[in-house]
Amino acid sequence: MTETMSGQSAGALEEGEGVNRSLWGDVRYELARKPLFWVSLVLVLVILTMAFFPQLWASESPNARGACDLSNARGKPTWDHPFGYTASGCDMWASLVWGTGKSVILAILVTAGTTVLGVLLGTAAGYYAGTTDTIISRITDIFFGLPFILGALVFLALFPERNVYTLTLVFVVFGWTSLTRVMRGSVIATKQKDYIDAARALGASNMFIIRKHVIANSIAPVIVLATIALGTYISAEATLTFLGVGYQRPAASWGLLVAEGQTLALAGFWHLLVYPCAFIVITVLAFILLGDVLRDALDPRNR
Repeated sequence: MTETMSGQSAGALEEGEGVNRSLWGDVRYELARKPLFWVSLVLVLVILTMAFFPQLWASESPNARGACDLSNARGKPTWDHPFGYTASGCDMWASLVWGTGKSVILAILVTAGTTVLGVLLGTAAGYYAGTTDTIISRITDIFFGLPFILGALVFLALFPERNVYTLTLVFVVFGWTSLTRVMRGSVIATKQKDYIDAARALGASNMFIIRKHVIANSIAPVIVLATIALGTYISAEATLTFLGVGYQRPAASWGLLVAEGQTLALAGFWHLLVYPCAFIVITVLAFILLGDVLRDALDPRNR
């Protein structure tokens, strides 16, 4: 009987049951068991290597001297070039790979900016409450009333030159509100915990409590939302570039490729539109799937 119970206990320990783990240790354990996490993670890593190290995937940039040949303009896919050529005679695969950086790096910068701003404002509003919460909440409500795409469209039209810095600035200005609202609610729930009262009773300052306890135990929902938002920023950049207020030539961008291809797709040059759209869809889907898996792992109520 004792041997049977010992065998069952050992089996449970091998499966990870009954093991005391921290919050983040439990998250790592849950993620490692999900195939969807590994699929989305591999896709994200491939996309990131294309963004930061495009030469690993396409040796020559479409903007390099002699890389484009007008005699190949709108060339359809062949065995030698399965992605065909762009309307400018550039290799479509090289244009897609080198255009990844413009979209993904922008999304990463915007996500970092909105996360920092959202965490700071949400923590201040949720922890200090009172007048601080009222002011931040009302400002948040004002920005919530401004449509993201429409507001970005109007503001970007005011810039004579639109690059990664101007796009990042405008996106951050209109994208911080959701993260602030989520962080505020999470902080309000966290600051009512017993360990926060215990820290106060021991004489800990507000800044120490916020740094060591409040942010660490409130930021999980923000991480999930930021991961999902990163994918939406990629599609937003492509949308604004398509509308003519995003990146401009000679930059390589998915939005520019879509804008060029949409007028020629119905004329039989389907690859000019299908391939850029496919890259956008796969990239956005990869980040959204990763965010969904993180949400399930970070929320024990889903298990």
